[in-house]
Amino acid sequence: MNLSKNKLKYIRSLKEKKYRAEYGTFVAEGNKMVSDLLPYMKCQLLVATADFLNVTDVSGIEEVVEVNDSQLSQASFLQNPQQVLAVFYQPAAAKETDIENELVLALDGIQDPGNMGTIVRLADWYGIRHIFCSQDTADIYNPKVVQATMGALARVKIHYVDLAAFLTANGHLPIYGTLLDGDNMYEQEITADGIIVMGNEGNGIRPEIEKLITKKLYIPNYPLGNPTSESLNVAIATAIICAEFRRRNS
Repeated sequence: MNLSKNKLKYIRSLKEKKYRAEYGTFVAEGNKMVSDLLPYMKCQLLVATADFLNVTDVSGIEEVVEVNDSQLSQASFLQNPQQVLAVFYQPAAAKETDIENELVLALDGIQDPGNMGTIVRLADWYGIRHIFCSQDTADIYNPKVVQATMGALARVKIHYVDLAAFLTANGHLPIYGTLLDGDNMYEQEITADGIIVMGNEGNGIRPEIEKLITKKLYIPNYPLGNPTSESLNVAIATAIICAEFRRRNS
């Protein structure tokens, strides 16, 4: 079956946020990515080669279109498509989320799609089930972000909120933030639950968010006092701090 021009146009439109919002859908690509998402999210359209369809249960998918490699390339956002592209419905936003006794992440203006996707992947690795994002944080359904999550999007819930209001409402919980003027994280008491705030790649955590942080942490360089890079990449910093929280509270 050929992929119609209308279907192709629809898929390509989902590269833009306004159309993803209008249709409530997003694109994921690649064998592992799509296979990871299928058990968790409702699939509207699956465009795949015979090799993928022969080994995949496609029951429950609204529409399946078998294509050859050339046809898949026309629809794909990747340089090297991998047998399958899927259009999934975006999950409905949770009205209320209970984060008591949990460790969660809060992202203040993360912009780079690679960083955003990697942070979601890290959260999945460290058993963090919820990430709360400021409204100007990169869209989780951006195709580049989706690909960077490597399927972790299936297991980590992403919430876009008024971040200051969210932190204020949860001020009874420990609120940690990584800041250059913070205290050495390895020398501070940290809890198994709470909120870890990570800031924008260039500007860090905004002043209005910083004032809501109850414990400022710093990831020290080695050896202390040596000239070094000005700061760490935000995804790397997230990996270091999440690893330390889990190590100390395992």
